Amino acid sequence: MGRFVRFAAPRTVTVVEEREEALAPSQVRIATLFSGISAGTEMSYYRGTNPYFAKRWDADRRLFRPAGGEPASLSYPVDGKGSEEVGVVVELGAEADGAAVGDLVWGKWGHRSSAVKPAEYVSRRVLPPGTNPMLGVFSQVGAIALNVVLDADIHVGETVVVFGMGVVGQIVAQLARLNGAEVIAVDPHDNRLKIAESLGAAHLAHVHDGAVGERVRELTGGRGADVALEVTGSYAGLHEAVRSVAYSARVVAAGFFQGGAAGLALGEEFHHNRIDLKCSQISGVSPQLSYRWDDDRLQRTVMGLATSGRLQLEPLVTNVLPAERAAEAFDLLDRSRDRALQVVLQFEGGAR
Repeated sequence: MGRFVRFAAPRTVTVVEEREEALAPSQVRIATLFSGISAGTEMSYYRGTNPYFAKRWDADRRLFRPAGGEPASLSYPVDGKGSEEVGVVVELGAEADGAAVGDLVWGKWGHRSSAVKPAEYVSRRVLPPGTNPMLGVFSQVGAIALNVVLDADIHVGETVVVFGMGVVGQIVAQLARLNGAEVIAVDPHDNRLKIAESLGAAHLAHVHDGAVGERVRELTGGRGADVALEVTGSYAGLHEAVRSVAYSARVVAAGFFQGGAAGLALGEEFHHNRIDLKCSQISGVSPQLSYRWDDDRLQRTVMGLATSGRLQLEPLVTNVLPAERAAEAFDLLDRSRDRALQVVLQFEGGAR
């Protein structure tokens, strides 16, 4: 029997047994080693704040609609969430080509002890021998970060201010540096700012010191940042990002905002400084890049940067807990953002 994580109700997590999926001839079985918890979308399922719980998503018209007399798009229990997994191939179908038992594989299959995937899927996601398996949990969150940087269109010599030094923000800051930018890191937590500094941020700005926009202007000779990257999911953070950039500059918003827009005053700097506000979301890439980039390339690029050492991801892991303690892991990330960064569930080699 295998195991998977279930959200039974808001802030209620259980670990449930399930039967192993049968293996087709062209498939392989992966035993999960580690599964990372996402602090953005996944936590909205855990907390019950995702709009899918209250409304219906019309995929054809791409609109949220009031549920009315119909069920909302999502209800509890919610099973199989999780998008940051790494495991080892333990079984091959009779016609599975391109994979071998023992291959270390990254991908998306949810917080579960094992998964069955097509051999073709696996063959494109094998980590080099000797790689720290923990790197595999960053494939999706790293792709999100890379998509933010591509949307930002950063140029060599520019100043980029990153709001939010969570996992995505830490990776965004490193990628912005690889693009030739000088990075200003902004966060309310000292430990996250220290990690950002150790990974190359040139300047730090503590939210509780106030006047972040003014601080950014001091650091840029009064001009303001060339680009601000918002990965907080906070409307107040987005407002301060708008305040921090130069006239006619760009703000890329990547946080998953919840509820009403308290703290966002669009009649102030946004209006008077002609700010270009752009959304970055992983379901697509910037239109001008869509013929060359997709989610697969984003993930493979991040994994290549990580395994080559150009992207430092191991320092972002702060907590590793056995999968049986999933409830504790989610509570930790929910309540202790000052201490927890990347929280990871550990499976004992999957269901086998």
